[in-house]
Parts: sequence; structure tokens; C-alpha cells
Amino acid sequence: MTTLSKPDMRPANPNFSSGPCAKRPGWTVEALKGAALGRSHRAKIGKEKLARAIELTREVLQVPADYRIGIVPASDTGAVEMALWSLLGQRGVDMLAWESFGAGWVTDVVKQLKIEDVRRIEADYGKLPDLSQVDFDRDVVFTWNGTTSGVRVPNADFIPADRGGLTICDATSAAFAQRLDFAKLDVVTFSWQKVLGGEGGHGMLILSPRAVERLETYTPAWPLPKIFRMTKGGKLIEGIFKGETINTPSMLCVEDYLDALEWAKSAGGLEGLIARADANFAVIDRFVQKSGWLAHLAEDPSTRSNTSVCLSIVDPAVAALDEEARAAFAKGIVSRLDKEGVAYDVGHYRDAPPGLRIWAGATVETADLEALTPWLDLAFQEQKAALQAA
Repeated sequence: MTTLSKPDMRPANPNFSSGPCAKRPGWTVEALKGAALGRSHRAKIGKEKLARAIELTREVLQVPADYRIGIVPASDTGAVEMALWSLLGQRGVDMLAWESFGAGWVTDVVKQLKIEDVRRIEADYGKLPDLSQVDFDRDVVFTWNGTTSGVRVPNADFIPADRGGLTICDATSAAFAQRLDFAKLDVVTFSWQKVLGGEGGHGMLILSPRAVERLETYTPAWPLPKIFRMTKGGKLIEGIFKGETINTPSMLCVEDYLDALEWAKSAGGLEGLIARADANFAVIDRFVQKSGWLAHLAEDPSTRSNTSVCLSIVDPAVAALDEEARAAFAKGIVSRLDKEGVAYDVGHYRDAPPGLRIWAGATVETADLEALTPWLDLAFQEQKAALQAA
């Protein structure tokens, strides 16, 4: 078998995982030296740092002044579950799903909450469902950006301003890289470890005034665990949204999030972060267009994510294989890149179609993606040669 030449350039940072994602450029552990370690999160210093994290989130993400922002347990998953368990059940629910995590929320609502009046509006990987089917007099749950499919909603134009129900949006791989139309969103959730490259375990829950009204006027039929409770005596527990967290946060992770937010401001705020992610996506997109062996999993260009870029291997010899063999082929590429130290964690999500998933969020440097693309070609050519020799 012919030995192919290795590219001359290597990514300076080979971390292209879709979560936890690459740390911000220039990050070192020295960024955490101001952490309030060994101190109570209820002490003055702890409260100040948590409140600062909420304040900077509002500033960078451009959250309206009358929306509440809370730091909650269990990453984005915890934030979404808090919203589902606390808000749903007053009226029928439309559940939108076009990838793994959206499908997971459907399962929770149908099998765990056992809400009877649920409509499932779904699409296969690579597509959006028909958004015109959604009834916004009902509550609506959807992901803004499908982390495991690379398919996002292009905008919030499909959501009416005069809706009767609440819109609950899992925006974990969209926040800070895509513009969220908060006027159309009643609940927004995300985690620190995605676009800003923070640490895991903490979620963010953003509530509109309409969502707060629902919390204060509706009591679900099921019991709520302590970590889900946002009201007391029919009133919102305002402290949650001022940094008085429900459970004990990691002050080390809080410091890291503060560092990421300050970097985000220095990078041009929301507009700068979006521009960085768009530039990164453009590098991958140009490579896909000329590769001859890759294609975007997202079929419609207007729905392609600029963060979790999911790719299918469309070379005829590989496409002709069964799914197990295609998955093995993709795994071979991923293993080769990992062994060479040029790309880590770029395999498809376990429930997604076989292929590659490359994170292009704002903390990734465009030059690193440019250096990666020749290595993608090398790994593919090696795998194809091995396939033909077998």
C-alpha cells in the first residue's frame, strides 16, 4: 500500500470536541487564580461572583432586561428538565425533534411526565420538521441547534409574537454563536461548556416574563424535586436569578465561566463570537465542497450549524457499505486523526448517522481548522486504500 505524505502543518489546538469544547484562545490555568476556593458560595465573595456571571451573561448574550437568568444544576440537561417539569401540563404540548437531544425531551414528556396531549413533530437527521405544523397556542419545546445533527433553525420567524403557549428552547450549542430572538423565546437554556468552552456541570436558565407568570399561576400535577423548585408560596424565588443557587456550585467553574465571558467581551461581544463561528464554518464548508468525499448532513444550507458541523462520507465506495461498515470506516478516520494528535473527538454522536462531527464554535481558531483539513484528506485516503485492499 502506498504511503501518503503527511501535511506540513498541524493544528496548534487539536480539540474539536462538541462538548466540552475547546477552551478560549490563550487560556491557561492561571486564569483561575482569582477563584473563591474554600469559600462558601453564600459568602459575599461567592454571591458577587455568581451575580457577576449572570450580569455578564446578560450583557454578552444581549438578554432583555426583564428576563430572569439563573445558574442551575446539572448542565443544560438540568436546565431543560427544570423547565419541562415546572412549566408543562397546563395545556397541550408540541414537541419538535430532529436529533438525539430533541428526541430525548420527547421521551421525558411522554414517558416520564406522562402528558397525554402531546403532538410529536419530527424529522430525520439532516432535516428540519415542517415548522408550519406547529400550533403556538400550545406549549412548544424545541432545540435551536441540533448538536448531534448539525441542523439549526435559521431564525425565529416561524414563531408568532402573539402566541398563547410558551416556547421552551434548548439553545446549548447555539448560545453565543447564533443570534437568539428572545422576543420569541420564553425559556432559553444552555451550558457553559459549549460555545464559550467553560466547564461542565452548570446550566443556565433564562425566563421571559410570560414564563415567570406561568410559574406563579400554575402548579404541576406531579411532585417537583428540590433542585427543580423555582417558586415558594406561589411566588418566584428571585434569589435563584441573582446568584443564590439552588445547590452548591463549583467556584472554580464559576471563575472559568467569568474568564470566558470577559474573553467574549474582548473578542467583540456577541457579534464577534458569531463572526468567529461563521468564519470557522466557512473553512469546513469550503473543504467539503471541494473534497469529493464529504457532504453536510444538514441538507438545506440555510439550516447548517456554524458550531456542531456534522458531515457524511459520500464517497461511492463507502456509501455502498452497510451502516455498520460505514460507521467502522468513519471510526477509522477518527482514530487516525486522534493517533496523529491533530484532531480529538470528531466522531459522529452515537445515535447519529455515521460520519464526522467537527466543532467550529467561537473558541476554535480558524487557522486550526485550516490546518486540519489536509489531515482529513490524508486519513480518508488511508482508510479508503485499506478498504480497497481488504
